[in-house]
Amino acid sequence: MPLPLRIFEDRYLIMLSRVLQQEPSQFGQVLIERGQESGGGEARFEIGTVARITSLQAEEGAIGLVSRGAERFEVVRWLDDNPYPRAIVRFLDELHWDDDLVPLLDRAESTVRQVLATASEYSDITWPSDVELSDDPLELAWQLAGISPLLELDHLQLLRATSARELLEQTIEYTLAAELMLGSQ
Repeated sequence: MPLPLRIFEDRYLIMLSRVLQQEPSQFGQVLIERGQESGGGEARFEIGTVARITSLQAEEGAIGLVSRGAERFEVVRWLDDNPYPRAIVRFLDELHWDDDLVPLLDRAESTVRQVLATASEYSDITWPSDVELSDDPLELAWQLAGISPLLELDHLQLLRATSARELLEQTIEYTLAAELMLGSQ
């Protein structure tokens, strides 16, 4: 999924300058568990994704970038934040697709699109219910997990899936739970 970021802190500007010297230009992205998003000292979750930079744009006092999620990883050990957060990571196994999952994929897509349409009636949402998605079934499964109107911690849990079946089943379960929350507002 595309991930827009605004880079303005010195530590991340330094990181970005180093990342742009690599091919592909990429970095690890994890959620903050506790603390501030800027300034340092935050506690971070131990699972994340590689973010591959797809575009850059200079903004006033910052750099805007869009990245695309790639491989999943687990942090084995955090290193010193000198000058930016760094870690030793272990890449998680890629999920494998089985064509027997097509009916479950269809159900997940229908559920996510329906709940996105409902969510759009209550608030602004990031993804419209008719957003165009991949024809590749495994990529589609990840995209459905990414666009579902869930809380960040639910999205984080989906990153931990160990099979395509688990990913699809949890996407449906969490999306239906989100729909119930919409109805109670």
